[in-house]
Amino acid sequence: MLQLQDNMETLSNLTSKYPIFLLTGFPGLESFHSWISIPFCCLYIIAFFGNGMILFIVITQKNLHEPMYYFLSMLSATDLGLTISTMSTTLSVLWFDVTNISLDSCIIQMFFLHGFTFMETGVLVAMSFDRYVAICNPLRYSTILTNYRITQMGLLMTIRTVVIIVPLLLLLKRLSFCRTTRLSHSYCYHPDVIKLACSDTRANSICGLIGLILTTGIDTPCIVLSYIVIIHSVLNIASPEERHKAFSTCVSHIGAVAIFYIPMVSLSLVHRYGHSAPRVVHSMMANTYLLLPPVLNPIIYSVKTKQIRRAICNLLLTK
Repeated sequence: MLQLQDNMETLSNLTSKYPIFLLTGFPGLESFHSWISIPFCCLYIIAFFGNGMILFIVITQKNLHEPMYYFLSMLSATDLGLTISTMSTTLSVLWFDVTNISLDSCIIQMFFLHGFTFMETGVLVAMSFDRYVAICNPLRYSTILTNYRITQMGLLMTIRTVVIIVPLLLLLKRLSFCRTTRLSHSYCYHPDVIKLACSDTRANSICGLIGLILTTGIDTPCIVLSYIVIIHSVLNIASPEERHKAFSTCVSHIGAVAIFYIPMVSLSLVHRYGHSAPRVVHSMMANTYLLLPPVLNPIIYSVKTKQIRRAICNLLLTK
């Protein structure tokens, strides 16, 4: 029956100018999709509430109008965008078994999904630079990280993302899809989509590789280099108390970097070497990779950052 369905999908895409892709939930667990949707809904609610709370607090509390918290609000905004970009298709698959998605809708979703992912790596770099200046050059902190410069950094991250993403996605419009257009996830993912094309995808692969180099390939070494310099500076501090205080200001950011990169690397390794792993494992890790940062980032910053924790407590007690 599945083979017949695949043949019909192939025939449909051979005769249609606009292919229809089929999203995948959790293979083998289709009968449990309604139950699986419960923890997903809880995670989406936590992500919305947590990131929305941090954004609201940073905007309304004047004592938090400082570079560190501006960058934190950028991180919360990108996490909210990342959550929204996948929520609609994931819940549609889990709740209503709606798996069809057009190429244009797929491209729109990929624009926001990959765009916010690229933005997040840029924000993490900006936050590492903020910690570098605060620890290694504290006397010039306010003169280096002015509001104007922070705005410039935000615009630069946005322009970089758009310049990389738009050509990457426009190249998809020229492809023809004559294979079974069943995607591996409950959302559209660029490498997953181009695997289904039957025309030449070398330009797409090259453009995707260039985009990866210009984002993760540059951002990751910048974060590592920042912390090498930070650790070197902190170790030169004579007082153990001052060392502890300096390192404690970086704990939240290190946590944010870890929960972004560890799932991403794990998913890449599973896709690369875990061919024998069940498909449900791939689906679970793919959804975890996109949900984990938006859920955990506000929790980490609320627990580890005293000013944020105090502002949240004051807000809740006032209410």
